[in-house]
This record gives sequence, structure tokens and C-alpha cells, in this order.
Amino acid sequence: MNTDTHTAHADDHHGDGHAHGTFSTYMLGFVLSVVLTAIPFWLVMSGALPSKQITALVIMAFAVVQIVVHMIYFLHMNTTSENGWSMMALIFTIVMVVIALSGSLWVMNHLNSNMMPIHQMSGMK
Repeated sequence: MNTDTHTAHADDHHGDGHAHGTFSTYMLGFVLSVVLTAIPFWLVMSGALPSKQITALVIMAFAVVQIVVHMIYFLHMNTTSENGWSMMALIFTIVMVVIALSGSLWVMNHLNSNMMPIHQMSGMK
């Protein structure tokens, strides 16, 4: 295959109207992802927030922001590409995140209220 054919083929592949990322946008997305992971990790490890409930809510907020960062910088999703399919994928992602977060909180709350710690069992004799 000569270089002219290879270049034309590459131009056809990248000229499909879809947004493609550059090195700088991928690096920005990576740095944002690292920061959005490091801050909740620091919040938990340092105990900077006064209550566990507030810490959990802040961590979930960071998780939602990180999902948006991934969708924009790595999946190149916006409202105008692919004749609305990106919007359908966005709505599906939002629904799945809400189900996963609310289900996780429900399960953790249920386990917390129904599981008896060992130190309480020893005092019940």
C-alpha cells in the first residue's frame, strides 16, 4: 500500500464527523480523573469532614462529576453527534448511575441497620 492511499484511507476514517480527542484533551481528562479520585481518597483518609453521611454524599458528588468528565473527554459525547444517539446514551448512563448509587446506599443502610456488631452481641447474655 503506498502512502497516498494510506493517507486517503486515514482521512476517510477520521473525516466521519465525530469528535476525536487530541493528546491535550486526553491529558486534561486524565488529570481531572486523577484529581477527582485523589480528593475523595484524601477526604476519607484524613477524616476532614465531620460526619460519615456528609463524606459519603461528597464522594458520590465527585463520582458523578468524574462520570461526566469520562463521558466528555474519553467518550467524546455531546448533544449534537450521531443524530441524538449520544443523548440517549447520556440518559441511559444517568438512569444507571442513579440506580447504582441509590441501590448501593439502600443496601449499605440495610446492612448497617440489620447487622449486629460483635461488641453488642457480647453484652446481650
